[in-house]
Amino acid sequence: MSALAAIRSVVDYESEVGKITQFMEKFVDAGGKKQAAMDEDDSEAMVCELSPGESPAKYVNMLQRVANRSEDTVEISLDDVRTFEIESSGGHPPFAFASSLAYRIENNAKCYGELFSRAIDNLIPEPSESAMQDPEADVLDVLFQARRDRDRRDREVVQAAEQEIIKAIGTDGEGAHKQALGADLFPAILTRRYSVRFVPRANQAAQAVRDIGASQIGHLVTVRGIVTRVSDIRPSMIVAAYLCDSCGCEVFQEVKTRQFTPLTQCQSPRCTDNRSRGKLHKQTRGSRFLRFQEVKLQEMTDQVPMGDIPRTLTIHCYEGSVRKLNPGDVAHITGVFLPQPYTGFRALRAGLLADTLLEAHHIRPLKRRYDQLASELTPELYMRLAQLNRDPDVFGRVSRAIAPEIFGHDDVKKALLLLLVGAPTKRTKDGMSIRGDINICLMGDPGVAKSQLLRFVAKVAPRGVYTTGRGSSGVGLTAAVMRDSVTGEMVLEGGALVLADNGICAIDEFDKMDESDRTAIHEVMEQQTISISKAGITTTLNARTSILAAANPARSRYNPRMTPEENINLPAALLSRFDVLFLMLDRPNHDDDLLLARHVAWVHAHGRHPTAADLDGTAGAATPEEEIDMELLRHFIAGARARNPTLPRAVADYVVGAYVQLRQQYKSALDSAASRRVGGRSSIDTGVAANTRSNIGNTTPRTLLAILRLAQARARIRAADAVGTEDVDEALRLMDAAHVTLDSQPAGSSGIFGERQQRSDPVSSIFSIMTRQLATVQAVSASRTASMPQLNYSDILSRVRDAGFSEADLSRCLQQYEDINILQVNLTRTRITFVSAPTATD
Repeated sequence: MSALAAIRSVVDYESEVGKITQFMEKFVDAGGKKQAAMDEDDSEAMVCELSPGESPAKYVNMLQRVANRSEDTVEISLDDVRTFEIESSGGHPPFAFASSLAYRIENNAKCYGELFSRAIDNLIPEPSESAMQDPEADVLDVLFQARRDRDRRDREVVQAAEQEIIKAIGTDGEGAHKQALGADLFPAILTRRYSVRFVPRANQAAQAVRDIGASQIGHLVTVRGIVTRVSDIRPSMIVAAYLCDSCGCEVFQEVKTRQFTPLTQCQSPRCTDNRSRGKLHKQTRGSRFLRFQEVKLQEMTDQVPMGDIPRTLTIHCYEGSVRKLNPGDVAHITGVFLPQPYTGFRALRAGLLADTLLEAHHIRPLKRRYDQLASELTPELYMRLAQLNRDPDVFGRVSRAIAPEIFGHDDVKKALLLLLVGAPTKRTKDGMSIRGDINICLMGDPGVAKSQLLRFVAKVAPRGVYTTGRGSSGVGLTAAVMRDSVTGEMVLEGGALVLADNGICAIDEFDKMDESDRTAIHEVMEQQTISISKAGITTTLNARTSILAAANPARSRYNPRMTPEENINLPAALLSRFDVLFLMLDRPNHDDDLLLARHVAWVHAHGRHPTAADLDGTAGAATPEEEIDMELLRHFIAGARARNPTLPRAVADYVVGAYVQLRQQYKSALDSAASRRVGGRSSIDTGVAANTRSNIGNTTPRTLLAILRLAQARARIRAADAVGTEDVDEALRLMDAAHVTLDSQPAGSSGIFGERQQRSDPVSSIFSIMTRQLATVQAVSASRTASMPQLNYSDILSRVRDAGFSEADLSRCLQQYEDINILQVNLTRTRITFVSAPTATD
């Protein structure tokens, strides 16, 4: 097998170090240029601007801070490198980026990191204060100082011996001694008290995990994803120190791989001259360790092709990059893409294969917390927020900015805005916590934009996680026990609810979840914690999140004749934990359908949601209010969540009175339902009567807490210091609107066909269906002289099933009316004959 051809590198690394040195010495940023201009005009002003010993050069000042131990990271901006190259081109046109130093750094970041370190070693100044004066000085500083003192003493002894030799024999005998002293130096990686990190260019696009391939190994790449797991911070050894028991010399070994073979025999010149093999003993205090943290980054849902599994990438963080990411964070991570050979038994199975990792250099979180958003407020956004807060209808205006492409659902959007803002979390003196997060469930027919509302809310929230019930198991929602690839220990990997801590968890297809998986949410919705007891790990995880769920009916469309429990097929114990439950029905209405069609057509034609002027045909007129974009909406919510309105005594009494009144209405409904069950309408109504209202809409103490949370959230939106009665009225109105939708046939309302309906037992309901069908047949029939009208059994059975009743209910109804000789059924059960035709009111 012939050897491969040797190729000599065309890059002169010594000249590259010279260019890097020139860049770090002479680069002046915008602030330095301003100071230089002031220096030309007024030298005294320059003295006032610059502190003593400070230079206008950006990286010279940075190296001085590194020498003083106030910083431990040297961040090299590639934009600065590119700017310096263009400015130093001598007035010539800017050359191509492919031939620039910044381009070579991006394509060989690992090597150029070492070149920058070599340049910094030559440029770093002396510290302004001695590190030995620090009572908490590093052990390596003490070791370096002791080594310098010993070298100085040895040098003085050698020089004295050389003088004696010169006087005695007149020759120079310092070569061997100098060689012995010169071999006893520290390695460069041990003396460096800093780490070099590259900051990517501003226009460098972020890639998905699956887009990074073998052609980018060694390159500086930027990846976008969500953090799923973060390990503990552990020490990673980069230099191993040994002490010889024979000559007393310190021996240092640089560690560049995950595994290394420790040294056993001393190779110092003193042991070599004495022909002795001194035994080396490892010295932990003399070794150098770096803070190390491993992060798992997963692709975002919008980056995963249909039917594929999200891919993950291992991120290695060192020193200043640790503790910058938490599970659930979405970030742009820039680093060097490197291969990592397998070790141990995995290497035997993998053969020539290797794993890949990203050595993090720069981390930029995308979804920041609300307090971080408030700290990043610009003057322009501050003026826009101030103008928005002065609007008297700020609640309605901001609620219209929730998914503006979706037509209608005004009350639902207001409730979602209250969910985003939330209420303050209360904590009593005995440690009990009362949640302030609001939980909302959207139920109803398919095609009413429930999923789009969920996706918009998850996108607006700084920590929003969107998942589906079919794709989420109990482990996927709570936490999974995984084995750490580094240490082999069992660790917890957070699920969707843990990743959404201090955020919002949007769960679509809530009704498709298994019963065992759905029960994992019970504790989260009230206690906001997740208790884990798996694989010997017993702990409690925080899940301080608001849950926004969406559920579809069990029979494709919502049946208003059945209760929400029967339609949604969810337990009432779980639904009662939601503060607000909205039923979104798709009912035909000419006016609403016309507005909806115009809205959808406008969005498809123009690619944006229409304003009121657009729909009125006056698109050229100026809009009366400014459009609220997503960035302004996020900052508005962040500002609202920073407020903590109080509950005055008068408003508290008002809430108590409203709650007691709701309880009395609920009691009256129960009493009327019980009276109907006892008396009934006639002797033949022997079935069990249904309640007037659904069990989901019952007024319970949780209803009182929901009213308080909604009222406090609305007070936050109004920027009020105290909750007002108008906030309580709006909360009661929203809850009543949700209850009206849940109560499909409230007393005194009209049914879906326009006639007045009352909820009754199945027997009476089925007989009413047959009565209406008989009236329809008689009206259509040409001859109405038939003495005994007849109905088709299969037709009646289909209508009964559409009404939500079973065939057994139909059989019971026919049996009871046969007993009193009102109708008869033939033996083949194909015809229902009415002996005496009933009236439409029966």
